[in-house]
Amino acid sequence: MSLVNEARRFLRSTRKGILSTHSAKFAGYPYGSVAPFVLDHEGQPLILISTLAEHTKNIIANCKVSLLVFAGAEDLHANGRLTLIGDAEQTDKQDAFLKARYLRYFPAAAEYFEAHDFYFYRIRMQQVRYIGGFGRMSWLPGEELISPRSPLAAQEAGILEHMNSDHQENLIAYCRHFHETTPRQAEMIGIDSYGFDVRADTEILRFDFEQPISDATSARAALVSMAKVCRA
Repeated sequence: MSLVNEARRFLRSTRKGILSTHSAKFAGYPYGSVAPFVLDHEGQPLILISTLAEHTKNIIANCKVSLLVFAGAEDLHANGRLTLIGDAEQTDKQDAFLKARYLRYFPAAAEYFEAHDFYFYRIRMQQVRYIGGFGRMSWLPGEELISPRSPLAAQEAGILEHMNSDHQENLIAYCRHFHETTPRQAEMIGIDSYGFDVRADTEILRFDFEQPISDATSARAALVSMAKVCRA
């Protein structure tokens, strides 16, 4: 697997990050803090931040930011990690697609959308430093991790409703076959060109497609193929 594909797969597998901005209060110093995120359908990170946060003040003064993305906490040096640098831009928090997608991953954030001082910030990736292990590291252009626009974003809600209503047994089978776990409940919470995410009881599991998809028709074909593999 190429480093670009590996980095893209890693970025889509986690929602843990540390956002660093240029401190407006202490000029010349970086300011970092934990920042959970989700990806939009192009693969750009979305972070929900209060207008009272230090990050917001810093971004207003200088929109150039860095996001360290990591997975696991047991051995951060041994695990893969990715540092992206890019430009943060405020995005409408009432965007129906983005709001629904964010809340599927972070349902506890619902109350933030009722507050007037929380807004989405999208980080438009410029460059990415990916470290996948010893000897596997490189700087990569951010555009190489971005997915082309497709009908999938508008079709996502319908796909999720169909899978969760009519194919619960397949979702559990995916978990059993690809992750060796059998949850009591499984809910598909997101799908994109490269794979989909399932909340299996309290854990979110990532499933990668063998080939990228672009719409509901190709998504169906990929999901049916995976179901057949599970039954083989």
